[in-house]
Amino acid sequence: MTDNPTTERKGHCLCGAVKITAKQAPSHVGTCHCNMCRRWGSGPFMELDCGTDVAIEGEENVTIYPSSDWAERAFCKICGTHLLYRLKGSGEHMVCAGIFGDIDGLEFTSQVFIDEKPAYYSFAEDTKNMTGAELFAMVEAQQESD
Repeated sequence: MTDNPTTERKGHCLCGAVKITAKQAPSHVGTCHCNMCRRWGSGPFMELDCGTDVAIEGEENVTIYPSSDWAERAFCKICGTHLLYRLKGSGEHMVCAGIFGDIDGLEFTSQVFIDEKPAYYSFAEDTKNMTGAELFAMVEAQQESD
């Protein structure tokens, strides 16, 4: 695994009505296997944790769905493209990896909710894996240290 340099990345939905610019997109792609993510996209959610410096053009075409007490999901209301998962408290954006046109240099490095991954698919890459409980414990520890 390499360090995690960031770069500006631009992406858009299928129809082009929504454009997203992530000013500090990482080079690492993560995946979530939780039941909610799989229900949302019929497969694992592959994302780039782009932080809070994200600009959305065409916001009038974005539908926000509050999927939990702490997060919301966004999609294009015209074409249905999944755009991002956003933490309500911090405003961090986990942007769908597939909307970005420039994917050079991306590396698949982590999987969360590995304990909820169904047996019918798997990835060949050697990644850092966390269960849902491990992820929540890490987030709780980070919040306590802030």
